[in-house]
Formats: sequence, C-alpha cells, structure tokens
Amino acid sequence: MKIIVCIKQVPERDAQVRIDGSGKWIEETDLQFAMNESDAYALEEALQLKEKHGGEVIVLSAGPERAGTTIREALAKGADRAIQVESNDPNQLDALGVAQLLATAAKQENPDLVLTGLQSDDLGYGQTGVIMAELMGLPHASLILNVEKTDSGITVKRELEEGWFQDIQLPLPAVLMIQSGGTKLRYATLMGIKKAKTKELRKLGAAELRQPTTQAATLEKITLPQKQKSTQIIPGNAKEAAATLVEKLKFEVRVL
Repeated sequence: MKIIVCIKQVPERDAQVRIDGSGKWIEETDLQFAMNESDAYALEEALQLKEKHGGEVIVLSAGPERAGTTIREALAKGADRAIQVESNDPNQLDALGVAQLLATAAKQENPDLVLTGLQSDDLGYGQTGVIMAELMGLPHASLILNVEKTDSGITVKRELEEGWFQDIQLPLPAVLMIQSGGTKLRYATLMGIKKAKTKELRKLGAAELRQPTTQAATLEKITLPQKQKSTQIIPGNAKEAAATLVEKLKFEVRVL
C-alpha cells in the first residue's frame, strides 16, 4: 500500500501564547512547535498498516521552513519519505486553500490511502481532509479509530456519540480523518533519527504545483479567551459522581 499522511506543525499545547501586532495570529518568537496530535495518530495508523501489509508511507505537509523539524520527526518514526509544500504563512489560508495545495501534491503520487488528523490543534477547522477527498474525487470517512485492510478495500471503526462505534467498509483509494487516542504512539528511536537525515524530503512551491489557492473564509481577528470562574455540583452517589468527574476531566478540561 502507498499511504500518504498529512501532518501539520502547530504550537505546543502547553505553550504560553501572545497575539501578535496584526491581531490576526500569535507571536511565534521563542514559541515551541510540535506535530499536531491527531496527525500523530494518523501517522501511527499508517505505520502499523505498512508493518502488516508492506508498502510505503509518505509524509505530506504544507508549512514554512521550520515545519521541516516536524517532518523529520515523522521520518524518524518510520515514514519512508516526505513532501513539503512550502508556504510562508499557512495559517492565513483557510481549509479550502490548504486542501487545494495538499490534494494537488497528493494526486501526483497516486496513493492507495490518504490519512489526515481529524482537526488541527491551532485553527481547528476539521475540514481539510474532507475537502481533500472531494477535490481528489475519493470516498472518505472521519472520526476513525482503526483501519483494517481487506481483500476488497478497508474496514474502518468510527467513533460516534455516547460511546457508540460504527464499522464501515470503503473501497480503495480513500481518504480517512483519524481521531486521537485510537492506538499508542511510538517514539522515534536513535537509529530512526539517524536514518531520517538521509531520507528524501522533496520541497514544492505553489508555482510548481500549478495550483492557485482560493479561500472561502478569511481570518480577520483572534482574541484570547476570557477567564471566568464557575462551580458545578455533580449529582449522584460517590461512584456516579467520580465517573462523571473523570468524563469531564477527559473531554471538557482535557487534562487526563
């Protein structure tokens, strides 16, 4: 299988951010960056499929020069090669603009499977993978926790509401948006880090792709969330209250 994994470099989740002078983005000076969380799970899913069925894993990313560190991290974890679509200011492109660049680059590879994260930790559009699928004319599914290859295509496990899951079958090629938490992420080994330095990293510009980008939305202003205090009384006995508290810490506060 030839699998393309789209990854994005985002500010670290615990980073202290400040809004820059334009009011349209954050100040990136001295800011630490990392691989987008759900993209890391997409990469892990691709690597596991490769280990089971063979093939090639190609990392695809749109971003400025600094994104190369995150791309090399993906190569160190086991991706075979990478393509970087150079964009000096990718955060000023909406999901449509980014998807156009990524889809055009992905089409050149004729992949069997394209994996993206469910959404980015910074802008959180949650639409880039879906738009890519439409531009490429491929079937797609989102909220994916697990992928299994079959004789006729793939079977995927989707996470639904309130603890429900759905298994569906898709033909190949296809595009999948991977949910976080479906598997355990691997670390890059010392040997992997050494090998990453010699793996192919091809850089492309929008002009080389012959793909002018268009936008359906523009980012006019960002603001920091206002701090507020609130108190919640959790009903039920101790066991019920503890279970509810754990759910809130996991999915609302996101500290577990």
